[in-house]
Parts: sequence; C-alpha cells; structure tokens
Amino acid sequence: MNLDLTPEDVEFRAEVRAFLAENLTPELADAGRLATSVFIEPEFTMPWQRILHKRGWVAPHWPKEYGGTGWDEMQRYIFASECALAGAPGLSPMGLAMVGPCIIGYGTPEQKAHYLPRLLAGEDYWCQGYSEPGSGSDLASLQLRAVSDGDHYVLNGTKIWTTHAHHANKMFCLVRTDPGAKPQTGITFLLLDMKTPGIKVDPIITLAGEHELNQVFFDDVRVPKSGRLGEENDGWSVAKYLLEFERGGGSSAGLHAGLSRLKQVVFAAADTDPGLLRRLSSVAARLDAITTTEQRILADLTSGQPPGPAASMLKIQRTELMQAIDTLSIEASGVHAAVYQPAAWQPGANVDVLGDPALVTGMARYLNNRAASIYGGSNEVQRNIMAKAVLGL
Repeated sequence: MNLDLTPEDVEFRAEVRAFLAENLTPELADAGRLATSVFIEPEFTMPWQRILHKRGWVAPHWPKEYGGTGWDEMQRYIFASECALAGAPGLSPMGLAMVGPCIIGYGTPEQKAHYLPRLLAGEDYWCQGYSEPGSGSDLASLQLRAVSDGDHYVLNGTKIWTTHAHHANKMFCLVRTDPGAKPQTGITFLLLDMKTPGIKVDPIITLAGEHELNQVFFDDVRVPKSGRLGEENDGWSVAKYLLEFERGGGSSAGLHAGLSRLKQVVFAAADTDPGLLRRLSSVAARLDAITTTEQRILADLTSGQPPGPAASMLKIQRTELMQAIDTLSIEASGVHAAVYQPAAWQPGANVDVLGDPALVTGMARYLNNRAASIYGGSNEVQRNIMAKAVLGL
C-alpha cells in the first residue's frame, strides 16, 4: 500500500485549500465548528451548497455525466478531509449523498432529468421516510400502507425520527404495497412532495433541546405512481442500494478536527487531570488506527476492489470514537458542561459564554451523538454483518 501523495495530488490539495480560503466565510466556518449533529440548519448548508455547485464540486461521488466531478478516490478523500479540517458545514446527506445516487441507479430518464439538476442546485431539500413506531432496526416490518388507485398510491400511516422533515419539500419513503407478501418483498420506494394534502409534520424535541426530528403523519395522501423508484414491491432492493451510500461514505477528518480543538483546550489548562490526558492519548491512538484503515480501504478502492465488510467496521469505529471524543469534551468542560446556553450555538452570536467557547456545544453534541451508533444500521447489526461476512458465523 503506497499512499504517498503524487505531485498531482499535492497540486489538487493546494487547489482545494485555496478554494476554501477564498469561499468559506467565517459565518459558514462557525456553522461547521458549532454543529451539534451531522445535520446543520439549511440556512447555512444551502449557501455553501450553492458555492460548491457554482464551482462544479457539489457532488464528488456522482458520475461525471450527471454532474459529478470525475475525481478519483484519492481526490475525493482529499476534498472531504480538507473541507472537514477547514470547518466547512457538512451538506445534508439525504439528497446528494443518498437519494441522488439511487435516482441515478434506479430512476427513469424522466426522473433523472427532473430530480438530478434540482438536487445539484439545492432546489429540493430531502428527508428520509424509513423508521416507524415499532419499525426501526427491523425496518422490513414497516406498516405505512400504500393502496393502488389508478395512477396514484393512497398513503395512510406514520413515519418517525424524520430528520429535518420540517425543512424538507421532498421525501423518499418506503411504503407497504403488498401486506400479504413476505416483509421485504411487499415494500415500494416512493419519491413524494411534502406539500401534498394530508401530510402533517409534528416536532420531536431532542434531549439537547433542539428541533431536528419529527413524526410525519399520512392521512389519505395521494402520491403519483410516477414518483415510484424501481418496481412495485421491489423497494427493498432500492433501500439496500441506498444503505451502501449511507454507511460507506465519510472519513475521520471531522474527528481529527474535533479532537484537535479539544486538545488545544486541554493542553492550555493549568490543572488538567492526568487521567484525562491519558484518555485523550488513548482516543488519539484509536483515531490514528481508523485513519490507517481508511487509507488501506482507499488503496483497495483505487485498485478496483470493493470495501466489503470494512464499511461496517468503519461505521462502528467512527461512531464509537465520536462518542468517546464527546465524553472527553464533557469532562474537559467540567461544571460548565451542563449549562444550557443555546444562544451561543448560533454562528456569529455576540453573547457571553460560561466556560471555554470552544466547548460550548459539547453537551448538545454528546446528547445528539448517542444516536450515532443506532442510525444508519445499529452497531450491533454491523457486528452481525462482520461476523457473517468475515467469520462465517
């Protein structure tokens, strides 16, 4: 494995850094630095998306013929790492990173022509209609009913934990079209408009006091069959395809950035607990190990080999290490960690902060990121995947 940057890679990294220095405003960088979850408010992510779109860099993982960059694996890794280290706000993954590749893979020519340009330009903001009360990790048990009625499906039921549904104008949704079939074979994948009559969005306030999640109710909602992605009752195949993008993307660069900020605070303190320093060193070593694994997988991808169960392994390691960094941030904040000061979480906020300003979102991140080892396929499920694929159990 040779991961030394080529002269072309070094030149590309310099180009990315120059672009970020010129276009990443202090307000946008603050939005990335103060983020309390992977979802940042669209008032900050959408301006950044428009900047990237203007440069042609908004969809690095898309095929070039659909608006992608044409970058190789190393260039995509460099770009993601530099954006994270610079504090750029992460774009909402539901559209560009998840439903976009599904439309490319399963969409009709008409669906591609309609949705893909709007996704790139940020004209549509997407949410994901998967989980239901009682159907989370066991997603195949979902019950949101879709009854065929001419050129439409009529939907009745509910979805829950729907991130940013209150912002979204579009949803990709799994529905039950054949209740008599085996669970996985009676599901259909739909693209729908959130302004359709009969849709009601109720907020769910998180432990951190934020409105990120929602419950969405469907009462005789008529969805055109032209919004179906893939074949009727074959939505499970589309959903599995989407999960490859939900679980497989990302890098440890954001963890490096967060750990670096935490180190600056801890090392600057005059009375740091030696035990905290030891735990910080242990986390840093684990992060180096993850980075090496990412680079090994990157070398495999570059040579045309699939990541296989390594995607599950990285999902486990990244999320659990993120939670470990959050825990250390709470320890470093001491008594100030429990102070609720949401006004200071806003980019450009001109308010006094109790405690170190670099750690002001520590408790909110800690609470929100407890879900990281559950969403996208719980870590227990990922371990089962590895046990089957690697150990043959």
